[in-house]
Amino acid sequence: MKSLSPTDALFLMIEQRRQPMHVAGLHIYAPPIGAGKDFVKNLVDSWRKHLHAVEPFNLKPVSQHGVWHWEVDTEFDLDNHFFHLALPWPGRVRELLAQVSQLHGALLDRSGPLWEMYVIEGLADGRFALYVKIHHALIDGVAGTKLILSSLSQNAEEMKLPIWAQEQPKRAPRAPLPPSVQRLTQPLFDAIRIGGEILPGVGSGLMDILRAGKSTGTMAMPFQAPPTLFNVPISESRRFAAQSYSLARLKHLGQTAGATVNDVTLAICAGALRKYLIAQNGLPEKPLIAMVPVSLHGETKKDGNQVGMILVNLATHIVDPVERLRQIVQSTTEAKLRLSKMSRLQKIAHAAAMLTPFLPSMATGHARKHPIFNVVISNVPGPTMPLYLDGAQLDELYPVSIPADYMALNITVSGYGDHLGFGFTACRRSVPVLQRMLDYTAESFVELEEALHPEALHPSETEAAPAAKPRKRKSPAKTAATRAESESV
Repeated sequence: MKSLSPTDALFLMIEQRRQPMHVAGLHIYAPPIGAGKDFVKNLVDSWRKHLHAVEPFNLKPVSQHGVWHWEVDTEFDLDNHFFHLALPWPGRVRELLAQVSQLHGALLDRSGPLWEMYVIEGLADGRFALYVKIHHALIDGVAGTKLILSSLSQNAEEMKLPIWAQEQPKRAPRAPLPPSVQRLTQPLFDAIRIGGEILPGVGSGLMDILRAGKSTGTMAMPFQAPPTLFNVPISESRRFAAQSYSLARLKHLGQTAGATVNDVTLAICAGALRKYLIAQNGLPEKPLIAMVPVSLHGETKKDGNQVGMILVNLATHIVDPVERLRQIVQSTTEAKLRLSKMSRLQKIAHAAAMLTPFLPSMATGHARKHPIFNVVISNVPGPTMPLYLDGAQLDELYPVSIPADYMALNITVSGYGDHLGFGFTACRRSVPVLQRMLDYTAESFVELEEALHPEALHPSETEAAPAAKPRKRKSPAKTAATRAESESV
């Protein structure tokens, strides 16, 4: 058995019926040109022949004396994890997103490996979807996206095994010390190294909590966030909405404003949140604070969750979109500068320390009036080249993430090709009419463009477009976002 890290185990500990702790992805595929109507059925039938799973898809959680471990499931049954569904008539994206919303609200069964995959056909335009959810204790969003995309191919002619049957590459182990030396020195080395790195991170995180009331300017600290309608207890019901935008548009805005693509993404989200809260008569005078996860996989070869975090002032109290972006850039710059001075373990410890009051705050209801932050906004890097699933081209890619008590809305952005997909996942009851967030996002995008360079705008560039066009269509294709908008999801 393999024990879970404290971070990974936390996702099992805080999970409850109305707060499932899994992340997911929604992929929309276009069958190969000339493929018959039985393409999806044949794909599903071929996958069902692979009855055995490999790590991590064969691991189930086991608790022994209060400590969680991963154990190989010797009774693995594919029928508990792989499903084939069809959308009801008329097979619009409205029906697809409603299906995903329902599936995403259901808990994963802990008696087996914590993942499920759904092949969903019946879209009116002939495409089909793949919805995959994996527990956050098993993998974080960045690693999960990489794992799922690794099951695809850059070659339309290549056929691959289903993801649960694909052997993952083994990492080369480091050369060990001689056994005699290792027995005597390794525990000491580990204690010194881990203690020396974690303690400063814990200290800085706790200091941020203590300094929260004294911070000024754009520096964001825990408990500076104002109460909003997002910071309430949630139900088990979910609503998911998605929209895709040209990456070139975001890059152009960043170059004009001297900002990163991530800064521009945060500014667009901030504008959408501001518009949504105004429409709900709930915009606070103080700016919203976003928690932005920072992937640390580039700093280690370890599995599991490798995530730090920064807090960002979204400047939602500012009307001018350019000034709002400027303050966001200043806030992210200050936060990233502080983080850059820490080691990987310090970053993890710093994030854990800042989140320490979260559970007591949730349990007591203190988070409603004094949230640590208002919303989570993640940016997950994705592939830049076209990808294929047994000849079917990946057309659109959207992340589906985790709302939580007193954190009823989660925004996750993921890139594919020359587009970025914005995924909004929320509690249906706590965040009403989530689909309007798509309108507000589009409006926020255009407002920023008009403020920065109105002369560069062209009507064709202001429409959301699909991440990839596998074949010619009679009319311009709409993404999940634009179709959902026109269908009033």
